[in-house]
Amino acid sequence: MSESTSPDGRFRSWASTHAGAVRSHNEDDLVNRPDLGLWAVADGAGGHEAGEVASGKIAELLKSMPAVLSAGQVLAEVRARLALAHAALREEAARRGPGAVVASTVVVLLARDAHFACLWAGDSRAYLLRNGVLTQVSRDHSLLQELLDSGTITEQQAIGHPQANVITRAVGADAESLDLDKVTGQLLPGDRFLLCSDGLCKTLAEAELIAALGVNGEASPSDRLVQAALAHHVGDNVTAVTVDVLVARPQA
Repeated sequence: MSESTSPDGRFRSWASTHAGAVRSHNEDDLVNRPDLGLWAVADGAGGHEAGEVASGKIAELLKSMPAVLSAGQVLAEVRARLALAHAALREEAARRGPGAVVASTVVVLLARDAHFACLWAGDSRAYLLRNGVLTQVSRDHSLLQELLDSGTITEQQAIGHPQANVITRAVGADAESLDLDKVTGQLLPGDRFLLCSDGLCKTLAEAELIAALGVNGEASPSDRLVQAALAHHVGDNVTAVTVDVLVARPQA
């Protein structure tokens, strides 16, 4: 677990990741940069250590961003670095031979002044807990979400669906260019964001997410979430990054 506070005291964040109760290695990675107002979770795929390569490449490029950037520069730089990761992972897959996959989901949170932006590809998620109400900020790029949107299956039928792990977008996937979705919104003091890999959100019900996120105190909310997933014997890697908004606007 890592805990960090931004130099201006506006954000406090925690980050935790675990291989899970079944898997022997962790293909998730994360970024915790409150100094830049930048956080991310990446969930690698591909097998034979390819998932670790993919998520690690994304995290490496985002972690190395310079701290002295304006809000617009940060957004442009994140897009540029994710596009660079996409190209590099496609090249790595080609090098490994026909049928090789070296790809990763990604969800990124950017916070600056009184606003936030969320970018993502895949089914790693962003949530916002505000005044006790949990809202899913991102929307999964997955076959399951498409089936739900079309009315082919119900929410009840989606639980335990055999194609629940099929994603339709990823960094390093077949598409020549990376297509990211973006949502923006206003920051309020007391907001708590959660970025997580699907190992967490497919294991904990919404009530459990709220229960773990809504507690204040010395304990890390990201640790509480990961431990709750482990208590359910989570079969996937599990990662949680939580971000508190302490002050919504720059101090005078």
